[in-house]
Amino acid sequence: MIVGKKTAHLSVSRNYMRRVLRELFRAQQDQLAGLDLVVRTQQAFERKHYSAVKQEFGQLLDKLRRRNSQPPETVVE
Repeated sequence: MIVGKKTAHLSVSRNYMRRVLRELFRAQQDQLAGLDLVVRTQQAFERKHYSAVKQEFGQLLDKLRRRNSQPPETVVE
């Protein structure tokens, strides 16, 4: 997880964001077996935005699962 100083200037804010993201990962880790992910935040978020962050995180994981479950394309030469 990457939360840069440009995203959130205060270390308290960066640590909160990391804790939230870590908890969201932990709650769905059984569905992410075998995957290594890197998450880089683009915008700072606060406690009042938790439900929106949780929803967006869920949507991103659903998209990742769909993409990962598709069979690889075969190239015929």
